[in-house]
Amino acid sequence: MAAFLLRRLGYYVALLAVATFVSYVLAATALSPRAYFEARQPPPPAAQVERQLTLAGLNDHEPLLGRFTRWAANASTGDLGRTISGRSVNAEFGRRIGVSLRLLVIGTLLGIGAGILAGVWGAVRQYRASDRVMTVLSLVLLSMPTFLIAVLLKIGALALNEAAGHQVIAFTGEASPGIGSGTAALLWDRAVHLLLPTLSIGLAAVAAYSRYQRSTMLDVLGADYLRTAAAKGLRRRTVLLRHGLRTALIPMSTFFSFGILGLLTGATFTEKIFGWHGMGEWFIDSINDSDVNSVVAVNVFAALTVLAAGLLADLLLAALDPRVRHGQVRA
Repeated sequence: MAAFLLRRLGYYVALLAVATFVSYVLAATALSPRAYFEARQPPPPAAQVERQLTLAGLNDHEPLLGRFTRWAANASTGDLGRTISGRSVNAEFGRRIGVSLRLLVIGTLLGIGAGILAGVWGAVRQYRASDRVMTVLSLVLLSMPTFLIAVLLKIGALALNEAAGHQVIAFTGEASPGIGSGTAALLWDRAVHLLLPTLSIGLAAVAAYSRYQRSTMLDVLGADYLRTAAAKGLRRRTVLLRHGLRTALIPMSTFFSFGILGLLTGATFTEKIFGWHGMGEWFIDSINDSDVNSVVAVNVFAALTVLAAGLLADLLLAALDPRVRHGQVRA
């Protein structure tokens, strides 16, 4: 088990290094920080532009490899550089990461948990009315991009608030202004603001995970070892959950590591639509401002999130499949 984890960690460190290099090269090549300053009205003096670009490490008169080498050396010590406006990328990163993680963690847990339960329920009740209803709902949600789900939820909340004559569901920003910190009212207010953004991410995940979980569960329902367990007198619930679901979850652990990237993409649009000042909103604004260092910082966050999900998936796979733990099967 230890050798398995060490091998995986080595892979992930190498992947993170490659992802960081590619992100920096693409951002520095596609974006033009110099044009950001030259587009100002009135345009700043050329000497000031050169000074600002050099201070941020974005001067395109310097070779790209040299800029990346200096940025990587600073990043290895925890310094992600400066934004195009001269602020600390670390400070902005620290302010926004908590916002995105709160949204992503809750949305991911909701999507995975509800999706697995819905998939198992649909497999056990195959072709019954409940299974057909869940199939139709899942296909409808899968055909809708995350930003469309978010917009529809926002429209529904507006209609509900208008029908009620007062604000039932708040959906703009992370919290309402004027509420003191550390109070039950603040916690409730944040939960209300979190509802629609979390649903917009979680619903798409529920639809995807339920389809995959239903398929994998159907593959094991007719297995000989389940019939043997039932013949030994075990209850149906025990047979399905302890033996059937454990096997059906093995391929789902791999799907989880890839599915997290879709949740990150959905969170980017969700934050922008609902006015959450997280990593997704920062990413879009940074692209508009040609802020290379900020774009790379967000990409590094995305890479770390995906790789952390991959490591968690590997741990789940090792926990579910003893062959992986004992090195009998390569994961």
